[in-house]
Amino acid sequence: MPDLVQYLWIAWLVLAVLFVIIELLTLEFTFLMLAAGTLIGGLGANLLGTVWWVQVLAAAAISALLLFTIRPLLLRALHRSSQHIPTNVDALTGMSARVVTAFVEGDGSVKLDNGETWTARLTDLTTTVGPGERVTVTAVRGATVLVAPEQGSASA
Repeated sequence: MPDLVQYLWIAWLVLAVLFVIIELLTLEFTFLMLAAGTLIGGLGANLLGTVWWVQVLAAAAISALLLFTIRPLLLRALHRSSQHIPTNVDALTGMSARVVTAFVEGDGSVKLDNGETWTARLTDLTTTVGPGERVTVTAVRGATVLVAPEQGSASA
């Protein structure tokens, strides 16, 4: 009967490929570090002819080292290059709108430039804004947008 320890290098390669496949699904660099530790530590120690438990310790040590040193640097570099792009309700702030119904006691409705009609409230109740005039969204409070007249379109 053959000694299975002599085929341990196949197990290291299969484990590394498995970690790379999982990494492709998660994209968090965790399993990439485990794959590198498996190849460098486990397979490397195997090729040097060490016993199986030394190979496991080497793979674990190098994986841990990579997880706590290289992975944070890679994540920081990845997130540094991506800028924050406002979406959904966050994207409404600063958007222009046209008044649909007149504001009564500060409440009315506007049609945003993206085509949505929202209930609106004036930020400054001393100004008057009529239908068809342009306003700018200053904030979103629940299902209501706070608006202010655009420069040159408000009549006081």
